[in-house]
This record gives sequence, C-alpha cells and structure tokens, in this order.
Amino acid sequence: MSESHKFSVAPMLHCTDRHFRYLARLLSKKCFLYTEMITTGALIYGNRERWLRLHDDENPVAIQLGGSKPNEMAQCAELAEKYKFDEVNINVGCPSDRVQAGKFGACLMLEPEIVSSCIKSMKAASDIEVTVKTRIGVDDQDNYEFLKQFVEKIAAADCKTFVIHARKAHLSGLSPRQNRSIPPLRYEYVYRLKQDFPELTIILNGGIKDTKEILAHLKELDGVMVGREAYDNPYFLSEIDEIIFKTLTKSLSRFAVLDQYKLYMQSELDNGVPLKVLAQHVFGLFNGLPGARSWRRYLSEHIYAKDAGLDVINDAVKAVSEFEQMAIAS
Repeated sequence: MSESHKFSVAPMLHCTDRHFRYLARLLSKKCFLYTEMITTGALIYGNRERWLRLHDDENPVAIQLGGSKPNEMAQCAELAEKYKFDEVNINVGCPSDRVQAGKFGACLMLEPEIVSSCIKSMKAASDIEVTVKTRIGVDDQDNYEFLKQFVEKIAAADCKTFVIHARKAHLSGLSPRQNRSIPPLRYEYVYRLKQDFPELTIILNGGIKDTKEILAHLKELDGVMVGREAYDNPYFLSEIDEIIFKTLTKSLSRFAVLDQYKLYMQSELDNGVPLKVLAQHVFGLFNGLPGARSWRRYLSEHIYAKDAGLDVINDAVKAVSEFEQMAIAS
C-alpha cells in the first residue's frame, strides 16, 4: 500500500471531476484522489481527453471504472496506464438502476467470477494496480460470511486492495442517495475483514466526518476514504496533510485557496468551460464561517447565467468577507 492510501477522497459521480481534483490538490498534496465513476463505454467510444486528462502534479490519482466485460475493462486499464493514472478501481458498490442495467456496480457482488475475470484481463493487459470498491453486502446477502467469501474469491485473482463502504446496498427500494445513509454502518465487518486477511490492504469508507474518526480507524485498518464531507466541506482537506500524513506544510487559508482556484477558473473559462461547472465545487468552501449561507445563495443565483464570469465569484466573496470582519470585531 502506498502511503497516500492512508487517506483518500471517494469517487463521486458529478463531483470528483478534474476541476474538483484541482481544488482538492490545492488543499492537500498527499491524499489519494479518485475520478468519478466512468463507464467503459465512455472511455472506449467517447471523449477520452475529457475523462483521462490529468493536471500537472495531480497524482496520486486513480480512475474508477464501471463495467463488467473483461475485454473492455482490459482496454480501459491500458488507457489508464497510458495516461499515467496510479490505479484502476472497479466499481462494485453503486446501487443505481442505470448501473444495474449495465451489469456493473453493487450487483456484481453476486457474481464474483465476473469481477475476477475482469481483474485477470486487466492485469494481463497492463501493469497498473487494480483495486475494488465494494459494499459489505447486497439485499439479503448481508452477513459477514458473504463479504468474506466475496473478498476471498476476488483476492484469488490477485487483487490486493479493497475499499469497503461499510453499508450494504439495496438494489431496489432505495435511491442511490438513500443507499448512502439508510443502511446501517457496520464498521465491525471491515475490522474483522482486516483481521481475517492481514495481507490485504483494507480501506474503510462510509459516514466518516472528521480527523478524530480517521485516526481511530487507522489504528485498525490500512486507510480511510471520505466522500461527502470532503466534497460538501472541502476545506476539511486542509487538515489532512498535517494530521494524517504528519507533514509540516502550513495549509492555505480559504481565501488563498480561492485566489489560486480563481486563476484556474479563468484559464478554464477562456477555454469555454462554463462557470457553473467550475464554481459548483466551491459552494462549501466557507462552511463554518459567518456568511457561508450568503456565499452559497449568491453563487446559486448567479453562476448559471450564460455569460457568468469571475465577477460573480468576486461579488460572492464580499458577502463572506463582510460577515467575517463583523465576527472578528464582535
């Protein structure tokens, strides 16, 4: 396991695109980043540059794939290696109807032989590391023995790293959003998995919101992956290098991070990227500060205009600055 796997930001659909990853890397130089889930079809038949282009100094970063056909997965692993990704992660955790229709995601927990075949084909086609992100179970297949047997079969295909979202997935009856919160967390399953497979790298995902929790889990496991907290409150990532990786680098202030991200936004605006695509990632940058609600409201009311530019960001900053100054003075 690389040192960076101690903390990673989860792959999140429509969230962890290359723009968010640029922002995340301003906040943490050490954490492991993931793309949003990308289907094999999007890479093979779509705009590869959109999905595969990395920024300078973005690594370590993994691409998460949605797919179940070994030949297509192998082709995508070759592409990931060519574009200098550090890892390919197979999605065996998403419960959405669309994903199930494509026969990938959480439903693959019920067909470990398909996952094994994909891993073998990917490893034969490239030297890139292949990992799996999965749930602890699906529907009524939710006891520990089911999870253990699944991991055992996948590990036999030479997969050494597993990210475990410590909730089971309901393949029907719950939306993807509900599947992230309603099924109960069972961290004890993941701890037990590490005890039963000490040779594997086991990374925990699900419901983790602060560095105190991360440090507690790291006493038992190899790594922790955080999703929604890292996206909804991105400044959370500014603590990671010092607290988790024990670096001495001083973190940037929120305003300094925004100043750097604004330079990036302007370059992307000049290339035709709409402000709404870029600005959505900083909605939560000022969470916890006076004026955060005004910031979010102003952005939500103005970034969708056809000709919206950085003046929108600058005007939104004024609301936060004024409230912050009032708080300091009081």
